Amino acid sequence: MTTRAVVRQAVVDDAEAVAAVRRVVYPYKAMSAQALRHMITVQSPGERFLPLVAVRDGEVVAWGSAGLNVWTSEPGQSEISVYVHPDHRKQGIGTELAERLHQHLTEVGAVRVRTFVHPDGLEFARNLGYDGTRQMHYAGLDLTAELPAQPPTPDGIELVSFDAVDPRTAYTADTIASLDEPSDSPLDAVEYDQWLEEIWNSPSMDKSLSIGAMAGDEMVAFTVVEPATDRIWSGMTGTIPAYRGKGLAKLVKSVALRRAAAAGMTSAYTSNDDENGPMLAVNNWLGYHRVQTELGLLRTL
Repeated sequence: MTTRAVVRQAVVDDAEAVAAVRRVVYPYKAMSAQALRHMITVQSPGERFLPLVAVRDGEVVAWGSAGLNVWTSEPGQSEISVYVHPDHRKQGIGTELAERLHQHLTEVGAVRVRTFVHPDGLEFARNLGYDGTRQMHYAGLDLTAELPAQPPTPDGIELVSFDAVDPRTAYTADTIASLDEPSDSPLDAVEYDQWLEEIWNSPSMDKSLSIGAMAGDEMVAFTVVEPATDRIWSGMTGTIPAYRGKGLAKLVKSVALRRAAAAGMTSAYTSNDDENGPMLAVNNWLGYHRVQTELGLLRTL
């Protein structure tokens, strides 16, 4: 007889087990246990973030989380994530997590919720009232293979690692570059203190591998590297509008990938919205190969 899974709020000590489940479900989404520990413990109060796990026979078999998007000027926007270990699906665990999270979002004032699903989960999401809006492509790169030749650094540009820059410089570049990032809600309300706590101070970011391109005192392009054991995830690569079309995203990412390979990382993963043609072109040039496409879905609460 199968023991029923128990859903409860996630705690810090769940991080290692959640990371293991996530690696099985999403081998193309590198995230360390340290990053999950940070996610469970550090959020803005306004997010009303709720992390849940499902536990069966003492083993974490699923994760669910939801919260308000406090980085947009559009009120009531929220996000939800649910994933279940393949060995424990079709037993109502995902449904219970989703129902708990939808109830929470309704109680905290969410009016619209976004999620991304693997194609295998599309029917499940549609049965919960979600409808499609966009595609997100995931790609991987073998860092043990030879990378294309590093582009030259343009005159007037200096490459620096994030451990040598003022965080406010990186914040300014990040928030400007993110304004026209393809999304269902604009990222136009990112407060510095929140960004500092959730992004800059997160253990997921490796500041020695993350690279910025500086024009004087201004960061004009950057790429963020987030290691997870032998893999890295590209947290964000961006260029401010005045410096686009100069190959800077290609340059900083090329440098960061070389540093990651030298540090012993064997594979790199990234994601691109279907509408982000320039970044797709950069990743194709670097040698990334598509490994999965997820569907971005919305539901009105």
